[in-house]
Amino acid sequence: MTRVGGALRLWAAAWLLAAGALAQAPPPGAPNATSPAPAGTAPQPPPDPQAFGTCTERVPEGKARPKLTESFPKRGLSGHAQVLKVTVEHGRAETVMPAGVRSELAGDELAGLERRHFFLPSPDGDARPKSSVQEQGERATTTLEIPFVALPPEPGRQQLVLPPLPISLARASGEVITLCTRPHPITIEDPIANEPDPKPKPNPDPRRQLEEWTFAKHAALATLLGLLLAALIAALVRYLRKRPKKAPPPVPARPAWEVALEDLHSLRHAGLVQVGRYAEHFDRASDILRRYLGDRYGFDGLESTTHEIIARLRRLGSNVPDLESIERLLRRADLVKFARLTPSEAECETTLDQSERIVRQTMPGSLAPAAFGNAPPADPPGAPPAGAEPAEAAPEAGGRP
Repeated sequence: MTRVGGALRLWAAAWLLAAGALAQAPPPGAPNATSPAPAGTAPQPPPDPQAFGTCTERVPEGKARPKLTESFPKRGLSGHAQVLKVTVEHGRAETVMPAGVRSELAGDELAGLERRHFFLPSPDGDARPKSSVQEQGERATTTLEIPFVALPPEPGRQQLVLPPLPISLARASGEVITLCTRPHPITIEDPIANEPDPKPKPNPDPRRQLEEWTFAKHAALATLLGLLLAALIAALVRYLRKRPKKAPPPVPARPAWEVALEDLHSLRHAGLVQVGRYAEHFDRASDILRRYLGDRYGFDGLESTTHEIIARLRRLGSNVPDLESIERLLRRADLVKFARLTPSEAECETTLDQSERIVRQTMPGSLAPAAFGNAPPADPPGAPPAGAEPAEAAPEAGGRP
């Protein structure tokens, strides 16, 4: 029984080997891979780059095409980076990919790559484009290493073609030369295709993640702006406090006639005449009139003598009405003050009335009606004041000039 089973197993193995050989044998008349092509068969031209993408070479007329050498793996794993290595020999003043690989491959070129299931890795990862330049005299050699991740749409073994890519070369004159790489076929296998019993692999080591904390950023910005605003407000308040304050405008001086009429009214009700203080009453009425005349016409009336006051008023001419009454009253007051002449009660009342009349007569014309009201008319020039005795004029002639 053991011999029969062994014979059967040998026979089955021989049959399987023969069937495999027949399946791998080329059909009759097919050319062998190692045999030369039959006579009269034209060689296959290289693939046209336009059939795989939108890359178009641009070389100025009359200029030699720079030498470009490239290499790409024939086999790779799905999800793993495959590096396209491009070497360009050019002049020393020329620059390969001046805007960067990702910028140069943006737009239609990137869309064509993705349609062919090739993707550029993230620039933040380890698989990023690299560039190196070696200078030799007036010549230079630039080597580009551009990684691509192949992601076939279906699992299993897949045949993909990396489309031609534009390689730009900027010259010192401003001209830009565009070179195109060749299409590169590649066989993509699943990462676990050759493992008889694949096991799940552990996750790779974690990478540091940067999270944008929007709330913290806004809070910090608001705090900074608040501190800046508070500092500005504090500086403004400090400046305003230190700035010299503008003095309030002075209280406008009261008109001289208002002050004089108010003082005369107070003197009338002071009761000095009733208690027999005639000289004091007469002297106070004279001082009120002197101060008024000085304030009204611009001089110091209290520090001026009767002669000085009359001289100033005469220089004003017709602007001072009833100058004779003013002179007569002031000279009478000098007799009371310096000659110890005692006035009568009637003279005190008359002096007070004459002082009020002089004040009202010398007020500005536009204010006189409102200020006078129903005041009695002024005495004509040279007439004795109302209530005065004619005998009182005799001492005036012998008074002090």
